[in-house]
Amino acid sequence: MVTTSHKPRYEQVLKARELARELGVEYVSRRHLPEKLEEEKVDFYYVVEAGGKLVIKWKGGELFFHPSVAKIRMKNLKNGGRDYLIEALKLKGEELVLDATFGLGSEAILIAAFLPKGKVIGLEKSPHIYRVVKDGMSRYKPKTKWIEDAMNRIELIQADMKEFIREAYEDSYDVVYCDPMFENPKYESSSMNPLRPFASYDRVSEEDVKQMLRVAKKRVILKAHKKDSLFDRIKVDKVVGSRKSGVLYGVIEKR
Repeated sequence: MVTTSHKPRYEQVLKARELARELGVEYVSRRHLPEKLEEEKVDFYYVVEAGGKLVIKWKGGELFFHPSVAKIRMKNLKNGGRDYLIEALKLKGEELVLDATFGLGSEAILIAAFLPKGKVIGLEKSPHIYRVVKDGMSRYKPKTKWIEDAMNRIELIQADMKEFIREAYEDSYDVVYCDPMFENPKYESSSMNPLRPFASYDRVSEEDVKQMLRVAKKRVILKAHKKDSLFDRIKVDKVVGSRKSGVLYGVIEKR
């Protein structure tokens, strides 16, 4: 179902009703929400918050867009720290990067910050994650210029990565980045936990990687946890990352 925050403005109600029609579900006024949730079994529901912000809520959690992780990683870089993804990408600043597993977009924003003359094309399979993130990015007002500039260099598409790369032209992207859901999740990662009920858990196959290399001009980057089987199943040229955090990046150069 779709509802609004308490004491909504007319614009919120209008947006909520339009979204309910689009999804083919019921619009419920906020004052009737508690009784509806008691009467019906609802896994989750959309809320149009003040200002039009779109949030998905369920018992014990909520999903909304915010570039917090990108901010943290950029701050770390500016303080002299390392970012293994940025190192693995080896960006010159004018590349077209395909982020095949967009999620909340934190890594895409970080990548786009290093592409002053380039662009990130992001793919998100989940229609619910896509809808919340697309809406959130369109209305988010960054306080820092680099985030604003980076977000302006991102195009988000709702698509299944496996289908998309098989239909893409050869050498159509400079770099392809793929970050599938970990086989061994880091549940202490508060930024990832809201995604888990909606995310795609498709495994990356050898054929998928073959297709990624076909559409990439320079390289393919795969992300995995050190306990996952990805780098046992898929041959990569090198693996970089933090053994402490367990987050690793496999690099495959295009030959």
